[in-house]
Amino acid sequence: MDEVIMDQIMYVAHQTVSWIASVAIIFGGVVPYIPQYRDIRRTQNAEGFSTYVCLVLLVANILRILFRFGRYFETPLLWQSIIMIITMLIMLNLCTNVRMATELNTKRRSFTDFDWNHFWSWSHFVDYLQCVLAFTVLAAYVTYLLLDSVLFVESLGFLAVFTEAMLGTPQLYCNYQNKSTEGMSIKMVLMWTSGDTFKTGYFLLTQAPVQFWICGLLQVCVDFAILFQVYYYGRYPQKPISHTTHTTSAKAL
Repeated sequence: MDEVIMDQIMYVAHQTVSWIASVAIIFGGVVPYIPQYRDIRRTQNAEGFSTYVCLVLLVANILRILFRFGRYFETPLLWQSIIMIITMLIMLNLCTNVRMATELNTKRRSFTDFDWNHFWSWSHFVDYLQCVLAFTVLAAYVTYLLLDSVLFVESLGFLAVFTEAMLGTPQLYCNYQNKSTEGMSIKMVLMWTSGDTFKTGYFLLTQAPVQFWICGLLQVCVDFAILFQVYYYGRYPQKPISHTTHTTSAKAL
């Protein structure tokens, strides 16, 4: 009888841990963007956040969803991609509204202009939606045509993982261009770093495919590079410090 009770307790504990892990996988990826979202709303300044981060994550997660049609993976990872896509669209909507409220140039830039010079710098949120929809339809059509090709399916999976590994590079470049990390949430980057470090360690311990832990190590390196920018630009300012908007933004960090 004691063994039966113990088995039941172990089963319930295992199910509870599995459920908590699934919830963490689904929603853990969006947590780093909560402080950044709050900072942008409070300061009405989106200069420090690169919207190309949203582009990278949208592409990576759309490709990951399409990859599931060729090779099955756990349902929590599928929901993670769906939640991340929704989160990035919310971030884009906020950044677009803030930028339009403060931008002096009133000329409308739209996706249908097909002007590469203004790619991903459009005037309204609907233009970003059109771009995401067009990419999804095109990628889905190509995947449908080549779904029987093992090489294509594996390449699609690698492209999704590698694209996600490039997550921090738009923010790294944005900081380099601004010669500052003001307006960027340091909490967000710290959460990136801790999450990517844990994920990469998990890949190594479970002997995941080589592309997984290589891309994980690449993510961690980019995260540490951004943290180095925080230290360097904080210790050696490259431009005059604003005493209005950016002062408020700095306190938010």
